[in-house]
Amino acid sequence: MNLTDFKVLTFDVVGTLINFEKGVLDSVRRLGGAKARDLTDEQIFEPYMEGRATYPGRSSHEMANVYLHLAKKLGLPDDEQSAAAFQRDVLEWPAFEDSVAALKRLRKHFRLVAMTNADRVALSAYAHTLGDPFDDTVCCDETGVAKPDPQFFAYNRGRQAAFGYKFEEILHTAQSQYHDIGIATKLGYATCWIERRQGMKGFGATPVPEAVTEPTWKFATLAALADAVDDEVRAAA
Repeated sequence: MNLTDFKVLTFDVVGTLINFEKGVLDSVRRLGGAKARDLTDEQIFEPYMEGRATYPGRSSHEMANVYLHLAKKLGLPDDEQSAAAFQRDVLEWPAFEDSVAALKRLRKHFRLVAMTNADRVALSAYAHTLGDPFDDTVCCDETGVAKPDPQFFAYNRGRQAAFGYKFEEILHTAQSQYHDIGIATKLGYATCWIERRQGMKGFGATPVPEAVTEPTWKFATLAALADAVDDEVRAAA
C-alpha cells in the first residue's frame, strides 16, 4: 500500500494543523499574569481539559466558560473581560510552522477534507489561517456529534461517497489518538498519525486514550508526510 493509492486525505484540524496547545498556553500566561507564567504546561492543561469536558459546546462560544473554569481552579483573573479575551484568542490559534506549506504540497495530489470538532465559525477562522486549503469541510455543526463518536465518521463517509469517493480511497490524518486514530482504525480506515508531541511527555491537552493504536503510517510532522508523498510521486515518474 502506498500513500499515493489514496485520493482523499481527511484531516483533524485542531491539534494536527492548528497548534491549539501553544494557543492555550500563550493566552493563559498572558491573561493570568505573573502567577500563570510560573505554571507548568501540565498545570494549565489539566483544568483546561476539565473545562472543555464541562462545556463541550460550540468552540466559538463556550471557550469563555472554559477559561472561567480554568481561572477559578488556578486562582487566575476570572473576570468576564479576561474570559472574552480568551474566547477571541481561540479563533486566532496559530498553525504549526509546517502546516500551510505542507497542505499546499499535498493538495496537488489529494482532495483535502477537514473533519473537526470545531464549529463552523471557528473552522472558518482556522481555514483562513491555513490558507484556505480544503476542498470540503465537515464540523460538529453538520454532524451534531463530536469525534470520537463513530457517527461523525459515518457522516463524512457518506458525504464523500456523494462526491464519488470510495471508502478505501480515504486516508484519515490526525494527531489525536483519542479523537481520531483509535476510532478511525477501529472503523476500518487507513490512518496516518501526525505525532506532533513526539519526544514530549504525555498527551498534553488531549485526553489520554485507553491504548495507543498503531496507525498505517506515522510521521512526526505534516512536512514529513508531504515529503513521503513527493518521494512516491518521483519514484513512479
